[in-house]
Amino acid sequence: MNKPISLTEFILDEEKRFPKAKGNFTLLLSQLEYAGKIIASHLRKAGLVDILGKTGEKNVYEEEVVKLDQLSNDILLQTLTSSQQVHAVASEELEDIHVVEKHNGEYLVFLDPLDGSSNVDVNLTIGTIFSIYHRSDSLLQPGNKQVASGYILYGTSVMFVYTSGKGVHGFTLDPSIGTFLLSHPDIRIPDEGDIYSLSEANSIGFDGPMTSYLQSMKQGRKQLKARYSGTMVADMHRVLLKGGIFLYPSDPVHYPEGKLRLLFEVNPLSFLIQHAGGKAVCRRGNPLEITPESLHQRSDIAIGSRKNVEEYESFLNG
Repeated sequence: MNKPISLTEFILDEEKRFPKAKGNFTLLLSQLEYAGKIIASHLRKAGLVDILGKTGEKNVYEEEVVKLDQLSNDILLQTLTSSQQVHAVASEELEDIHVVEKHNGEYLVFLDPLDGSSNVDVNLTIGTIFSIYHRSDSLLQPGNKQVASGYILYGTSVMFVYTSGKGVHGFTLDPSIGTFLLSHPDIRIPDEGDIYSLSEANSIGFDGPMTSYLQSMKQGRKQLKARYSGTMVADMHRVLLKGGIFLYPSDPVHYPEGKLRLLFEVNPLSFLIQHAGGKAVCRRGNPLEITPESLHQRSDIAIGSRKNVEEYESFLNG
């Protein structure tokens, strides 16, 4: 029986391919791993201690802040700022980018600390999304400049899934030893799938092409199955492993540019899916080619298996 490979061992082995590497990136990922374990530990006690419910405050998007949102944000911010590897950290929960003055860190990190936090109180799967860039003159860079991206999934098991541009790899936390072990090496998304993930409650606001595409998924040559949890990272994890498409289109009335955040959700998951052999598009083209104009810029998105996304594009451009 082969010895299981830990996340730390895997990252160190990858680092050997870069002769000039100094270990900074390895330390940064290790800190994200550490923060994820702490968040997972708190989530396991969510019904036993006073961390459920809302804080009574609102975030920059005028959304009510869930207590675990705030806790996860604080854990990640404290862990990363003390790591000495980051120049700045941006979070969906913060209005501005937090620049770490005392460290001359090499990286910028963008975070959705607890994606799907509205599902916490009902014990459904949630996650943390992260995106890493090299320090640059601009704090706002297009998604194709990402060094790495990924997510930590808090479900029936805890998983750490990431890419640094050389394949997508998944690690599952073994609670008996407190270590993430390689469980899903070199993940490749199926070229086509039979699942679509979409909030159809918003369909009244869909435009003509999106409405036509939705009908085609239900009545076309191959009827797709609807699966939607309200947690983007959970729905995207299913699409990554099983194939299919995740959609969050724009709403001409309420969200003409789209609802999801370009830097915190769209770019990191688009980068990961594309390195798994999938595809991501928005109405402006490839989301990874968009130079952000603001920290909390929004976007529509269609992301998943290549053939599914290309079929969506045929309606979008038709």
